[in-house]
Amino acid sequence: MSAAPTSADVIVIGGGIHGCSTALHCALRGASVILLEKDHAGRHASGVNAGGVRQLARHVAEIPLSNVSMALWHRIGELVDDDCGFTSDGQVLVAETEEDLANCKARVDDLTLRGFHHEELIDGKELRRLVPAVSESCPGGVISRRDGAAIPLRATQAFKRKAQEQGASIREGVRVEKVSRDGKTWRVATNVGDFLAPRLVNAAGAWADRIAADLGEPVPLEVIAPMLMITAPLPAFIKPVVIMVRRKLSFKQFGNGTVLIGGGYSGRALRDENRTVLDWRKLATNAGTVWDLFPLMRGVPIVRAWAGIEARMPDDLPVFGPSARYEGLYHQFGFSAHGFQLGPGAGAVMAEIIATGRSNVPIDGLGIARFTQQAP
Repeated sequence: MSAAPTSADVIVIGGGIHGCSTALHCALRGASVILLEKDHAGRHASGVNAGGVRQLARHVAEIPLSNVSMALWHRIGELVDDDCGFTSDGQVLVAETEEDLANCKARVDDLTLRGFHHEELIDGKELRRLVPAVSESCPGGVISRRDGAAIPLRATQAFKRKAQEQGASIREGVRVEKVSRDGKTWRVATNVGDFLAPRLVNAAGAWADRIAADLGEPVPLEVIAPMLMITAPLPAFIKPVVIMVRRKLSFKQFGNGTVLIGGGYSGRALRDENRTVLDWRKLATNAGTVWDLFPLMRGVPIVRAWAGIEARMPDDLPVFGPSARYEGLYHQFGFSAHGFQLGPGAGAVMAEIIATGRSNVPIDGLGIARFTQQAP
């Protein structure tokens, strides 16, 4: 058996769904790829999130990437030989008040004017048809009917396996210690030796700011620990994923009857220790939202709670695209607790940019220059 390569056309740092997707799409374009991951693929944010495959309620700057990704999710089995547990029963944004509903209408109208038609305003009758268990006081909301959910770790591992099948070298348990420029080549020093490539993708998640800073592109990344809970099984009562206008909630029932409860409440992330600490008061607040909106959930036991380590940017938008400083350097991090759905498409777009220098998919407003360029 030949030794694992130490040089390639592209090195990807980070084995989340974004790193694995970019490795796969680069390999599909004929590039040799080495992916370096300090733990195992999907160990952090990509493997422990809520699994939402959501176009609903995204920032306008993310919608083009999200559109590309959703097309891939709907043929995910063809791409990675695994359906990744993807189901498409829609996602519903619930308005609790008439004011919330008016805000929803304004957003849908704005998206329509911009040429986006995936969000649809619904009244209380349609809301209760889709989500019969929701409180009678809710006047309506918005639905994105092609949305859904998948199983995060399964999806990330599927991208990893498919990338390997296409020739990518996936090196897990390899910790990056320093990145430097060696002529036109990137030298990545690790605990197992050096790796070389003319193109480098920084997809290191909550650790990506350290790589960016070492290369003179510091960013104000916040390390967060989004928390999730899962309940004991209940009889089936809801198909779409539910999120809220006014309060933090992401809510999904699985086929086995268990209900996943999330929504962006964070515990404490200790990234240098590779672990998180839960905040039980915030979890109680999260559970209280479910109590208010879904009376049938009252009294259902919470079986387990956990958190992942994730990167958040100040504007809640990812850092995505070429470096503002170096040729051959690309950034793909800071997805701010809503990057799972973007993984397949972002990998395809990043591979296109690496291979051709451009993409037809607009990524305006996502570049690292928004943080690194000084105002005049």
